[in-house]
Amino acid sequence: MALHAAEEESLEALKKWWQDNGKGLIYTAVAVFAGVTGWLVWNNSTASQAEAASDLYEEILSITLVEEGERVSAADSARVIELAESLRSDHGSSIYAKFASLFSAQQAVQNDDLSAAERDLQWVLDNRSQGVMGEVDEGLILTASLRLGRVILAQGDAERALDLLNTLDPSAFEGGFGELRGDIYLALGRVVDARDAYTAAQQSGSSSDGLRMKLDNLPDEG
Repeated sequence: MALHAAEEESLEALKKWWQDNGKGLIYTAVAVFAGVTGWLVWNNSTASQAEAASDLYEEILSITLVEEGERVSAADSARVIELAESLRSDHGSSIYAKFASLFSAQQAVQNDDLSAAERDLQWVLDNRSQGVMGEVDEGLILTASLRLGRVILAQGDAERALDLLNTLDPSAFEGGFGELRGDIYLALGRVVDARDAYTAAQQSGSSSDGLRMKLDNLPDEG
């Protein structure tokens, strides 16, 4: 009798525990299952989106892979710009969209559409983080900034180009930024500063023929 009573007491205790906690466990299990399922669905969706973005970017690479000195056709140039726009609109957080914008800006420059090139490069800077963790590719940002500075200067706004450079730490891009700074100073009539900037670019390791020509062709300091 004592054992039976103990069993009955245990069953009653179990029933009461289930009434108090059982439903909560079910809800928790359902929530965990839904969470895991949701994560798997999200992960699969993310992988699918990344693959789609990669395919678009690879098409851009295949189009722009031409011999040195050659340019892509007008139709291919328009296709690169179209693909980059698709990546920005449909996969804007991906690294592919940012690199694609560099290519579309390049095509815009070749098409003498500097305002479009500026928009593409500025988009990279305005959307510099990537993915859910918000990582930033500093090399990409500096590349986009350097090209944006050149585009702004080409549009005749040397002061704005200089303002952009003054907000940046060129890091490993000192040669390119130094040369651009020299170009800006020369456009502003600041010959001494231009010479100093070109010299600094050379000292940082830049040894292009174009840079040497710029130094050689500087006007006399007045």
